[in-house]
Amino acid sequence: MPLAPGTILPALLALVGGGLLSTLLARVLTLALSRVVRRTRNQTDDFVVQALGETIPPAGWVVSAAVAWQIISTSAAGDQVAFGLAKLILVILLVRLVNRISIRLLQNWAGRQNDDAVATMISSLAPLVRALLWTVGAVFYLQNIGVQMAAIWALLSAGGIGVGLALREPVAEFFEYITILLDKPFVSGQFINVGDVWGTVERVGVRSTRLRSINGEAIVMSNSALTGSVVANYGAMQRRRLIYRLGVTYDTSHATLERIPELLKGIVEGGGDAEFDRCHFVAFNDSSLDFELVYFVPTNDFDRAMTVQQRINLEIVKRFAEQGIAFAFPTRTVELNHTTAD
Repeated sequence: MPLAPGTILPALLALVGGGLLSTLLARVLTLALSRVVRRTRNQTDDFVVQALGETIPPAGWVVSAAVAWQIISTSAAGDQVAFGLAKLILVILLVRLVNRISIRLLQNWAGRQNDDAVATMISSLAPLVRALLWTVGAVFYLQNIGVQMAAIWALLSAGGIGVGLALREPVAEFFEYITILLDKPFVSGQFINVGDVWGTVERVGVRSTRLRSINGEAIVMSNSALTGSVVANYGAMQRRRLIYRLGVTYDTSHATLERIPELLKGIVEGGGDAEFDRCHFVAFNDSSLDFELVYFVPTNDFDRAMTVQQRINLEIVKRFAEQGIAFAFPTRTVELNHTTAD
């Protein structure tokens, strides 16, 4: 392509002058903004200023090159290609700048969270933010160079439907993962019951949660199965409430019946490991006079609660034998190991 006479020097001056001017502008802007943000003592502000300083010089050189090309070019087609390439580079620089700042802000937001689960969820959004920004940048560039977007939108819509159908289950599991992190029905290390599964939560993943059953095997359950089921979280218990009945024979005297609630209260409180709630004579059964005993064990450890219950049961047997109180077998019983959270 022949060059127009007298255009080389102006083009060279435009290229070099514009590039140097953008470099100088970036240096001056960086120094000025650094003095301002230094007062905030915020590392994010320093990062933004640094990112701007690193982006302005290459953007300035690209614009200067486009102007220099316009000066020396005599072909409209060449101008269109050059400007299209310049716009592409500028869009890439701009998207990279916005990406860096967005990810840094996202990381700072995650770092300010007191909850590790929420921080992990926020950090996991980084790939989604990057993909969204690059998509917006690509659409902006295509529209800017005059590409007809109707066909592209139709193609993207058809592709989006196909991808949506293919990723329906993974995306659903991801949102269930976010639900678990935000609602926190359980966290790692807690003992839970889901249906017939009893186990300790080892890890909450993006698609599934790993449990360690009481028998020792690893159980992997999808997050949707967990959020769609009734989860009993024993790790969140502050104390266990134990309630059960015991029966004495009908030949037990009235005076003895009156003493039994206080006797049981003394047994529960005697070990210092349980809190007495109540004890009442509650029912006349066919072969027994039933008392209902309720007390609390201040722990969420099942083994410790059962040890306390064992101590109380053994002491009841011993004290009833000393008092000459005979046990009877009630026809209607409440499960001895029934516990509730409090």
